[in-house]
Amino acid sequence: MLYDRGGVHKERICSVHLERLIFMSPPLRKVLDAWSVIDLKNCWLVAGCLAQTVWNEKFGFPLEHGVLDLDLVYFDSTDISADSEQQNSERVRSVLSDIPLWVDVKNEARVHVWYKEKFGYSIAPYRSVTDAIDTFPTTATAAGIRPGEDDIEVYAPFGLTDMFDGIVRANKRQITAQIYEAKVSRWLSHWPNLQIVPWDES
Repeated sequence: MLYDRGGVHKERICSVHLERLIFMSPPLRKVLDAWSVIDLKNCWLVAGCLAQTVWNEKFGFPLEHGVLDLDLVYFDSTDISADSEQQNSERVRSVLSDIPLWVDVKNEARVHVWYKEKFGYSIAPYRSVTDAIDTFPTTATAAGIRPGEDDIEVYAPFGLTDMFDGIVRANKRQITAQIYEAKVSRWLSHWPNLQIVPWDES
């Protein structure tokens, strides 16, 4: 379900536009073409690579400009071991070896195991991939896609309007101001025309 920030009609237009851009982007298209071979439980392609592809078209850059990696997330609560996640990562990177980008693969069912060590505070276990997407750092990057029966399935809890309008707004459900500002700094170095909503105004 898309959150109606910009109106149902506008969100539908954004969703169709996103699907078109995905198929125009060679790396994103290759991921979707290999979906059945990737074969991860409840898998979604998420976050930065989607928003950044949209920003590139919006600001007149090549679609792959500034895109450093592709994030594939899945949910397997039956095996939250680091070894299993590593094996899946290596297998998927082998499948997608012709894509000249780092492919990051994470089991969202085990994020709570390592989160405190990396970020300094604990989080509750996620219940699903969509539960995890709900906590992604900005409204523009809180999004995921995967092949559906007839077209691309999109999950965007804050809608797609901020993504397509080039607005970066903090999602404060889980992150800190420091994490937000670090992301903003990197993104502005590649997309200087983004509209940044300050942390205190988000």
